[in-house]
Amino acid sequence: FRSDNLLSNEMGYQQVIPELLSRAKAGRVYVGVGPEQNFTYIAAVKPAMVFIVDIRRGNLDLQMMYKAIFELSGDRADFVSLLFARKRPGGLSAASSADEIFTAVQNADKTEDLFNENLKVIQDHLTLKHGFELSPEDLKGIEYVYRAFFKFGPQIQYSSSGSFGGSFQPSYAELMVATDGAGQNRGFLANEESFQVLKELHRKNLLVPVVGNFAGPKALRAVGNYIKQR
Repeated sequence: FRSDNLLSNEMGYQQVIPELLSRAKAGRVYVGVGPEQNFTYIAAVKPAMVFIVDIRRGNLDLQMMYKAIFELSGDRADFVSLLFARKRPGGLSAASSADEIFTAVQNADKTEDLFNENLKVIQDHLTLKHGFELSPEDLKGIEYVYRAFFKFGPQIQYSSSGSFGGSFQPSYAELMVATDGAGQNRGFLANEESFQVLKELHRKNLLVPVVGNFAGPKALRAVGNYIKQR
């Protein structure tokens, strides 16, 4: 693949949310593809269950890393600090804005020791607490993804890890302080309520990453049957 696709390269994906909310009903099943932009849509529509589908195995490794970090984090400041392997800055609270959190974490110290400590906690959480039978390749994949977030910090972009993309690529921090075009930040880290929607889905194991080529009616029927069994 030409891209790791560790984060979105689209600045305006919040702009569809006002119309989306006029059509979508809470409590249904969300099916999406790719990285973190799904979290913002999920926080908005509040589904009962989520499938994030991708043909790339690397997206499963990314989503598994996110699962551990969501579950290990008490609030948004914990989440951002753990995501980028920085020590949590002082002075942040539930009332802090996304901009305040990302600015503080951007300026926080980072060390290889903290990265290694956090990586072990993440992998142990998945393999020991949950008992997921992750292959050695998946564990290496999670390490690869986590190191990219550690290396580039909140300024990580779509092409930071060697991907290909357009001429303008927003950073993770820019994506998290963006708005819906009318001045409202609807991102999943805009407030604690949105963050907790994702955390709760992960806590209940209701956000499921799926790898495979899901084109065609047989694949859609398979997903439908899985949903019915739940």
